[in-house]
Amino acid sequence: MASPPWESIRVRKLEEQISRIPQEWLIARERLPSDDVLNVVDVPRTCGILSSRELHITEDYDARSLAAAIRSKQLSALEVTIAFCKRAAISNQLLQNITEPLFASALNRARFLDDHLARTSFPLGPLHGLPISVKDTFNVAGIDSTVGISALAFQPSASTASLVNLLLAAGAVIHCKTNVPQTGLAMDSVNNIFGRVLNPMDRRQWTAGGSSGGEAALVKMRGAVMGVGTDVGGSIRVPAAVNGIVGLKPGKGRISVKGLASGQEEESGKVGLETVVGPIARSLDDIGLFMEVIEKGKMEESDPDVRAEEGWWSRPDAFSIEKKFLDGKLRVGIIYDDGNTIPLPPVRNMLHHLSRKLRDRGIKTTPIDPHASGFSKCQSLANKFFAAKGSAHLLSLIESTKEPLIPWLATRLKLKAPASLDHFRALLVQKNEIETQMLSLWKEMNIDLIICPVAPHPVPPPDRWNAIGYTSSFVLLDYPAGTVQVAVVEEDDLEDEVEGKVRGRWDIANRSLWDDDLRRGYMGSPIAVQVVAPSGKERRCWEGMRVLEKVIREKGLGKGPRL
Repeated sequence: MASPPWESIRVRKLEEQISRIPQEWLIARERLPSDDVLNVVDVPRTCGILSSRELHITEDYDARSLAAAIRSKQLSALEVTIAFCKRAAISNQLLQNITEPLFASALNRARFLDDHLARTSFPLGPLHGLPISVKDTFNVAGIDSTVGISALAFQPSASTASLVNLLLAAGAVIHCKTNVPQTGLAMDSVNNIFGRVLNPMDRRQWTAGGSSGGEAALVKMRGAVMGVGTDVGGSIRVPAAVNGIVGLKPGKGRISVKGLASGQEEESGKVGLETVVGPIARSLDDIGLFMEVIEKGKMEESDPDVRAEEGWWSRPDAFSIEKKFLDGKLRVGIIYDDGNTIPLPPVRNMLHHLSRKLRDRGIKTTPIDPHASGFSKCQSLANKFFAAKGSAHLLSLIESTKEPLIPWLATRLKLKAPASLDHFRALLVQKNEIETQMLSLWKEMNIDLIICPVAPHPVPPPDRWNAIGYTSSFVLLDYPAGTVQVAVVEEDDLEDEVEGKVRGRWDIANRSLWDDDLRRGYMGSPIAVQVVAPSGKERRCWEGMRVLEKVIREKGLGKGPRL
């Protein structure tokens, strides 16, 4: 029997990928860690490919200081780009987190930037010489955007995404595109072409998250100065959280999504819940730099779908979150539970420790009732919006090469026609009701921010992510939300049991993650929370993340060190 077409496509695509990586950037077989080595974060330091100067370049700077070193000619854009390309190549051999290595064009770009600086004495922009990676879904002219679907391989994009063009105009070097799940619609980044993205801190027991899992794993490995992902259900926040780094989901229309591939019909992304674009980074200051570049890029002048009032980022809110914190006037609402799925002990314990720590620092905390606020209805409604788009086009693409569905989609992606106009109208009525309910909460409770878990469980094994309502709800509500790691799972967490009566199928699935044979695997895994602000208040969200990080770093939570 002949092999299905997707298998030969996979072979050709991987051959193309390896041909774009210089032989000398491949880890020697004797230095390649065995599959039994779970944590590979330090392999770039020990594999012998990076020089001491390249280690210094990739490890001792944040984005601002690295850009400053290039501007002052302490470092060249070329040597910086070589260092990060090498590190990205190393990371991919360990974690399968790259789809398209763009190393050759990145080096040419770096030479151009060095020449520009030498001729003019001015950088091209604030990101001059910084290697930045983008998720596979961002089109780059002449390069594939497969979205993890073999039928879309060897169909290079005709044009470049608006966001990529903005980054290039600011001086960035785009050195690779990163791995995603098949269709981009899963919480685990695995597909039949490039394989599964692995978590660099535990390649066997912890998911790398999805759908921007390749981005987060690469940034964690310092294979990019920062990365760009997309989010429609948690796809920036979940990967950032499980990889122990930070990510920000802005509101709808804040950053242009022109030139994003999805495998679906053109403009279908505007139906239902809309995808947003945002940064994944190792520091909040790097996220701040990214958002400054977005504001100055004025994407609203070329994309009618972008909304951006003057000074939306550079001019702080009418009241500064950081000032309110210093004045002892900051008020935070905490969602301990979404009303559908009871958090497992490590998450529950973290929330109570965090609440006490915030109160000790003079921050007023108030629990949010998920039922009274309407939050408990969000996950079910978000799922209805996802289903309403239909799946016939995606499934026909996948079937065209006889490609199997990945585990996450096998039980979720069913052949379904798009919903009728009447059905969409009914969903929009429900959405407006919940939005109104939640909107009144901010005023009635007099809160500045919301803190909410990223999930009701610690970092689970691959394909076991559960209860996406903790993240997708804030896409439904169009609230900016960012993730900050606050603790790690400790020994005493493993001794506790789940409290309360079983609520339903999501809760049953969540409790199965607390089986005795899984618990010990969570030891040391990062636990993060989301900081959430009202719609249109990205700056307030980011300032809240900074305040939270400051509080955590003062003395910690008594819940283990940050990773």
